[in-house]
Amino acid sequence: MQFAILAMEAEADYADRIDPDHAEAYWASWAAYVAALQDSGIMSAAAGLQPPGTATTLRNRGGDVEIQDGPFADVKEHLGGIFLIDVPDLDAAMAWAARCPAAARGSVEVRPVLPPMS
Repeated sequence: MQFAILAMEAEADYADRIDPDHAEAYWASWAAYVAALQDSGIMSAAAGLQPPGTATTLRNRGGDVEIQDGPFADVKEHLGGIFLIDVPDLDAAMAWAARCPAAARGSVEVRPVLPPMS
């Protein structure tokens, strides 16, 4: 069964990406997590995302397209990356989510993936 692991990160996590004192540890934690997923053979896709300030949000309301710089919601954590994994059940997906570096400082959301559309 496929699950998406959604890594939610706070502003401090994004800052750590480029902070000379924290960047090496930040990226090493993610590299280790990705390597573990790859070695297990359960990961089918993954993508890290640029910081929320790089987002552009679009809404189509009654034929009017509205464009907003930045993310849709003003929240304390933002989606920092996603992993698609194929594991037997939710318990296995939750075990992998608990190992995600975002779980230690932000949060991790686990969602079942919809089956392919026919």
